[in-house]
Amino acid sequence: MINSLKNQQGSILAILLLFCSIFSSGIYAQDTPEWIAESNGYTEKLLDVIAKHSPESAARLGVEGLDHEITDLSEGFNERAVLDLNRVKEYLKTSLAQTENELVRQDLLILIESTENNIEEINLEDTNLLPYYNATSMIYNGIRGLLEDRIPQERRLDALVRLKRYAGNEKGYTPLTILAREEMEREWNKNSDRIAPYRDEVERDLKTSIEYIKEIEGLFKKYEIKGFEKDYKKLVAQLENYHSYIKEEILPNTRTDFKLPLAIYSFNLKEYGVDMPIEELQRRAMVAFKELQTQLQVLGKLIAAKNNYPSDDYRDVLRAMKKEQLDSANILTVYRKQIKEIEGIIKDRQLLTLPDREMAIRLASPAESAAAPAPFMSPPRLIGNTGEYGEFVLPLKATGGSDGTSLKIDDFTHLAASWPLTAHEGRPGHELQFTAMVERGVSQARVIFAANSVNIEGWALYAEEIIQPFLPIEGQFMTLWSRLVRSGRAFLDPGLNLGTITQEDARYILSQEIGLSEALVRSELERYQFRAPGQATSYFNGYLRLMELRAETELILGEKFDQHAFHDFVLGQGLLPPRLIKKAVLEEFIPSYN
Repeated sequence: MINSLKNQQGSILAILLLFCSIFSSGIYAQDTPEWIAESNGYTEKLLDVIAKHSPESAARLGVEGLDHEITDLSEGFNERAVLDLNRVKEYLKTSLAQTENELVRQDLLILIESTENNIEEINLEDTNLLPYYNATSMIYNGIRGLLEDRIPQERRLDALVRLKRYAGNEKGYTPLTILAREEMEREWNKNSDRIAPYRDEVERDLKTSIEYIKEIEGLFKKYEIKGFEKDYKKLVAQLENYHSYIKEEILPNTRTDFKLPLAIYSFNLKEYGVDMPIEELQRRAMVAFKELQTQLQVLGKLIAAKNNYPSDDYRDVLRAMKKEQLDSANILTVYRKQIKEIEGIIKDRQLLTLPDREMAIRLASPAESAAAPAPFMSPPRLIGNTGEYGEFVLPLKATGGSDGTSLKIDDFTHLAASWPLTAHEGRPGHELQFTAMVERGVSQARVIFAANSVNIEGWALYAEEIIQPFLPIEGQFMTLWSRLVRSGRAFLDPGLNLGTITQEDARYILSQEIGLSEALVRSELERYQFRAPGQATSYFNGYLRLMELRAETELILGEKFDQHAFHDFVLGQGLLPPRLIKKAVLEEFIPSYN
C-alpha cells in the first residue's frame, strides 16, 4: 500500500519503516511470467504519477532516473496530484474492461483501489486537517534514501544534487522550508473548520530534528561525498528559521486532543487493511489478552522455579528476565546466533523454504531511532531489484520524545526476547517475506499497491507462532508476551481514538499488565495518537486471519496438509490482503491436492 501523496511528502520512509515496509518487486526473479509483465506495464502508469509528485518515494521504490529529483510543494500540488490520479484511474478502468487474464484483472482492481484510496485520503485530509510539514524529516528521508550501504556509489552522488535543491541552491528551485511555510500560511489563513496538528507531535518533531540534522552531515562524511559543506550550512540555517516559525506560529495553535475526526480514523483502519468491524476486533483482542495472561502465568511459574526467582507472577518473571541485559557491544553477535538457531528449527521441522544466504542485521542510528523507535525491517528497493535485501534494524534508545528525553529500550536486549523478535523481523517473518518475493517473482501491483499492514504484520506474528513450540521455555514465554503486546494494541489503539479508554488506563496496561519499558510505553502511545493511528490493530487482525485460514485448510485437506507447501504458497502471493490470499488458497492450493 502506498499512503497518500500528501503523506509521502511528509515522511515516506518513516511510513515505510512503520509498516515494516512495502517490499521488493519480482524483477530480480528470472523468467518473468507473461501475465506479470503485462500487469507491471499497467502498474508503471501509476508509478509515473508517484514519480511526478513524490520522486524521492518513487526512487526509494526503485524507479530509475529520479535520484536527483525532489518533491514540489508549490501552490496547488495536491490538486495537481488528484488530477493525475483521476486520469490514471480512468486508464486503469478502461484497461480492466479490455483484459481477459484473471490474474491481470485482479492486479488492475488492486491498482484502481489504491488510486481511489490515494484520492480519498488527500481529499479527507484537505477537508479535515490543517497542513503541517516536518521539513527536517522530509529532507533527511530524501538524503537517507540515497546514502546507505545498499546504494551504489554512483547513485549516492545524487544526494548532493538533492541537498542543493532542498536548500534552493540550484536555479529554478525554492528552498523546501519556504515552500512548506508558504503552504501552511495559505491554508491556515483560510476560514475553515479544519483541525490543527496535535501538540505532542509538533513538540516531538522539534526535539528530534537535531538528530536528523546531525545525521545528514554524518552521512555525507561517511560516504565521502565531496563539496556538501556550503549547501549543508545553508540548509541548517534554513531549518533553524523554519523551526522558529513552527515554535512561534504553529505550536501555540496546535490542538491538545490527539483524536482524529472519525472519518479519517476509519479510513486509516481501511487503508491499513483491517477487515473486520472494529468492535469485533476489540472484543476478540481482549479475550485473547486474558487467555495469554493465563498462559504466561503457567510458563512464568516454571521459569521462576527453574531460576529461583522470588515471585512466579508473570509480570515479576518478565522483570527478572529483563534485568539480564545483553552487553551492547555483543548484542548483534547474540542475535546472529539466534538467527542460526531458528534457521536450524525451520530446516529440521520443514516449516518452509529458506534462502541460501545470510540475513542482514544492524543497530539503528539515532535518527532512525527517532523516526521508528522500535525494531523494524529496512526495505530494499522494490523495483529493478538485482539482489538487494532487507535489513533487520534494532534501536537501543527511543530518541527524543516530546519532552526531549531519550530513553533506553530494554525490552529486546535480553536473551529470551531475541527469540520472538528474530522470528518476527527476520526469519521466518518480515525478512523472509521480502526474500520470497525478490527471489520467486511477484507482480509490482502485489508488492507495492496491494501491500497493507494487516498482511505484513499478520505474517510476522504468525511466524512467531510457528516457531514457538520448538523454543526453550524462556523463548516460548517471550513469544506469548509478544502476542500479548499485539492483542493489547488491538483494543488500546481504537479505545483511545474512539474515547472508550483513557490515556491513564492505556499507560497502566502497557506498563503494568504488559510490562513495557518507559521508552516503549511512550513509543506505543505516540503510535496510537499521532505516528500511525489505527496501524497497531493490524498485527492481531492479520494473525487471526492467517490462523483461521490455516485451520480451515487443515480441516479440508486432513492428512494431506503440508505446512511447508502451505507457507511457501502464502509467501508466494506477495502482499495481498487476507481475502485474496484466502481466495488463492481455496481455489489454487487446496485443489492442487485432488
